[in-house]
Amino acid sequence: MRFPAIVLWCAALSGSFACGSASTLDRVDDARLTAADADSANWLTYGRTYSEQRFSPLKQINDSTVTRLGLVWSHELPTTRGVEATPIVVDGVIYTTSTWSVAYAYDAATGRELWSYDPHVDRSRARTICCDAVNRGLALYRGKLYLATLDGRLIAIDAHSGRAVWDVKTVDQSQPYAITGAPRIARGRVIIGNAGAEFGVRGYVSAFDAESGKLAWRVFSVPGNPSKGFETPALEAAAKTWHGEFWKAGGGGTAWDPIVYDPDLDLVYFGTGNGTAWYRDLRSPGGGDNLYLASILAVRASDGQYAWHYQVTPGDNWDFDATQPLLLADLSLGGQPRKVIMQASKNGFFYVLDRTTGKLLSATPFVDGVTWATRIDTVTGRPVESPSAYAGMNAVLVSPDVEGAHNWQPMAFDAKKGVVYLNARNNSLAVHAPNAEWVNDITNRNMGVDQRYEGELRTRAAAAGGPRGELVAWNVNDRKAVWRVPLPVAQSGGVLATAGNLVFQGRSDGTFAAYRSGDGAPIWSFDAGTGVMAAPVTYLVNGAQYVTVMAGWGGTQGLANPRNHGPMKPGFGRILTFAIGGKATLVPAPYGHPAPPVPAILLDTTPAALHEGQLLYRTYCRFCHGLDAIAGPVPDLRYATADVHRQFDSIVRGGARKALGMPAFNDVLSSSQVRAIQAYVLSRAAAAADIR
Repeated sequence: MRFPAIVLWCAALSGSFACGSASTLDRVDDARLTAADADSANWLTYGRTYSEQRFSPLKQINDSTVTRLGLVWSHELPTTRGVEATPIVVDGVIYTTSTWSVAYAYDAATGRELWSYDPHVDRSRARTICCDAVNRGLALYRGKLYLATLDGRLIAIDAHSGRAVWDVKTVDQSQPYAITGAPRIARGRVIIGNAGAEFGVRGYVSAFDAESGKLAWRVFSVPGNPSKGFETPALEAAAKTWHGEFWKAGGGGTAWDPIVYDPDLDLVYFGTGNGTAWYRDLRSPGGGDNLYLASILAVRASDGQYAWHYQVTPGDNWDFDATQPLLLADLSLGGQPRKVIMQASKNGFFYVLDRTTGKLLSATPFVDGVTWATRIDTVTGRPVESPSAYAGMNAVLVSPDVEGAHNWQPMAFDAKKGVVYLNARNNSLAVHAPNAEWVNDITNRNMGVDQRYEGELRTRAAAAGGPRGELVAWNVNDRKAVWRVPLPVAQSGGVLATAGNLVFQGRSDGTFAAYRSGDGAPIWSFDAGTGVMAAPVTYLVNGAQYVTVMAGWGGTQGLANPRNHGPMKPGFGRILTFAIGGKATLVPAPYGHPAPPVPAILLDTTPAALHEGQLLYRTYCRFCHGLDAIAGPVPDLRYATADVHRQFDSIVRGGARKALGMPAFNDVLSSSQVRAIQAYVLSRAAAAADIR
């Protein structure tokens, strides 16, 4: 339903009553998005502007006044899983998302919920989601919000009422695709990628008409079966860098997060992910660069035609996908003006490319301990791989680890200072043990990792200690850190920088903090009650500056591994809003267990059965329920009650709790195998006194 441009809209939905100006939402079009940098009062798109620099010119909250920053309001979310969204804020209304792709609208000044929209994602799909049931946010265009759902749909929502306008499938839902990223707008089209490379899919990016939902174009990131021909000359060229029957496992290369649009060049940029399997000798026997895995690609917004690519990690063998945030900027480098695109890669190097041509301008390590490559050759653009980083089908010990030196968490850029602010992980180590018996299986993780490997490299990795977390200020021109702030946790959240000489960031231990951007000095903090992964936003309402952040620590594998993350604070998700003089208090709902677990039942077993249960748990369970059965946002199975244990088989094999996000595994697990897993979980409860 369309609204006259001059009327006020009111909608009574879900027991709430919302009023606001219809005309301003309808006027968020190409021109307004292009000029978003001048609109300091609002946060119109995922990264605030098309450049996604996440820098706000607002300075009412600054390094002098931030000590008086206080909570204005908070709103609890009905989830204990990951909350990663960046809100959209327009004229005093916040639009955001949470777990299972549920969207919300709030009054930005009061926190009153205006409407919510639940796309009713099939929660049994949790089995084929890499990294929790998260969603990173919405796009806004001409009065509609665009929501990409975990089950692969793209939905247009009337921003005034919260009602769906159209709903289209962007993926084959019989395949293990998922979407966790936020859509982007380019020339009246909604651009979205997908995830699923860990399970075995072929990645692509799609553009849909924003008004009708009709598919405009689609760009695949890896070639398909050569016998069926190639969609484009670029894919035909890419196929020459693959070997074997790679297409049978899909190939991977999913563009699951970063998409950026340059309206001046009319180019859409996106980063692609890892291959299926992780290891080149499994997915492409004979090697090869395997284009366009782990790459940054540029395509024309008008028709999706290939413009250029840069492969960050050729022939990736370490899960070094190139799906970290992309920043656009106009810089002077070497005395010459350059239109650049930047990425702090998972592989530990900070890349600066010419975004017109894709030419590499610089690549510099931004963390310590990078061992997979000694340097990036700026002439060829290729890494010089370390001899120790690859040993065919033999295990290797490599840094950074699979969580990377930097991951999906947004970074910010202060153009006047020439400094990028980002979270980083130093000295992280991973054992990569390819599984020679790997076969393609879309019902399970297709990484090709040998979960049974317990060799000397595993011992060395454990002895090395865990990674160190840092907040880093990186000078792009000087190619070095201006400052580094050591963090008490290895993993932290996205970043916001402002003209108030501030950098805001949250952490996994529940701290939401402000740092002085000039020297990194911490000058304000707040206990969010749960870990913070998402990046904050800032905006004006009635002349007052606010800061809003989504809180909720989630994720899957490694979530409850103190070695990888340090202290963590899982709990119920929430949205928090701050302003100068805020006096509200936060009383988080209790979460967790006050005492060590005690085995709820006794189960006769054998050492062989326990070992089998451990291997099966690692293969099927740890990605949600935590390494060594120590969980975070989903139930900790060590605390399962006797009643749960009596239903263990019906839950795991029968899907008795699939509506809660616990899918059925009857197609891959027998009753005896489930019993072995149950015995292993009970053994972990019995050993709790030793592992706490």
